[in-house]
Amino acid sequence: MTLLVTGGRGRLGTDLLAAAARAGVGPVRAPGSAELDVTDAVAVRAAVRTLDRGSVVLNAAAYTAVDAAETDAQRAHAVNAQGPAQLAAACAEHGVSLVHVSTDYVFAGDAPRPYRADDPTGPRSVYGRTKLAGETAVLAAGGHVVRTAWLYGAHGPNFVRTMARLERTRDTVTVVDDQRGSPTWTADLADGLIALACALDRVPPGVLHCVNAGATTWCGFARAVFTELGADPARVLACTTAEFPRPAPRPANSVLDTASWAAAGLPPLRDWRAALSAAVTTHGPQLRS
Repeated sequence: MTLLVTGGRGRLGTDLLAAAARAGVGPVRAPGSAELDVTDAVAVRAAVRTLDRGSVVLNAAAYTAVDAAETDAQRAHAVNAQGPAQLAAACAEHGVSLVHVSTDYVFAGDAPRPYRADDPTGPRSVYGRTKLAGETAVLAAGGHVVRTAWLYGAHGPNFVRTMARLERTRDTVTVVDDQRGSPTWTADLADGLIALACALDRVPPGVLHCVNAGATTWCGFARAVFTELGADPARVLACTTAEFPRPAPRPANSVLDTASWAAAGLPPLRDWRAALSAAVTTHGPQLRS
């Protein structure tokens, strides 16, 4: 099985390449956005055309600057909506499977419980709306959508690296404590996505949720990061969303129910706290950089 990982040089794409190697899956092509721009329909068709039937495209390419998307909607739509649509059309034409990575931001965030895969969507930000448009195109073409949340890893900017930098440079850090979600290590998610890619013959097209188990707030996440770094978690102070306004609204509840993942017979991801500890142990220098 040949894998084509779009966004292959990014935070998740890099870990997908490593996960495929661990699983003995390949060959794998993992072009970065400079090598394969998913907004370029001609380039997308050419890339997919080279794949044999039975190959899998894992789409990890995304515009993830949530706040910037509010004023850069055209670019966000091109990458998050048009790109997946073009990939989906090309994959359907050439008999290639597509697994598209999406986000918790497609939900309004006001549910009193974790969001199930079949719950109604209602994005409140440009980023969320463009990601939902991408989902719609992929599903219409018979592809698989995997929603995840609160990603961090050794590559690219992310919350853990930001907290590690602030721990070095500030006496205290103030973090919102009224938004809940499931911090997810990209290495664990990558292993899950590779497992799905190997099981597409028995997993019907549709939406799945895949995150590290459990949930916390951003403040709780930050305190856990400080603890793993050997710092005093009491240096992380709590605030409300209202006290820390951002250009794009954040879901108050981003927790995703992973029953769909379990029902597909796919391996569950470990608890988020254990994953964070493993991530810092494995990639401490990169996360601190």
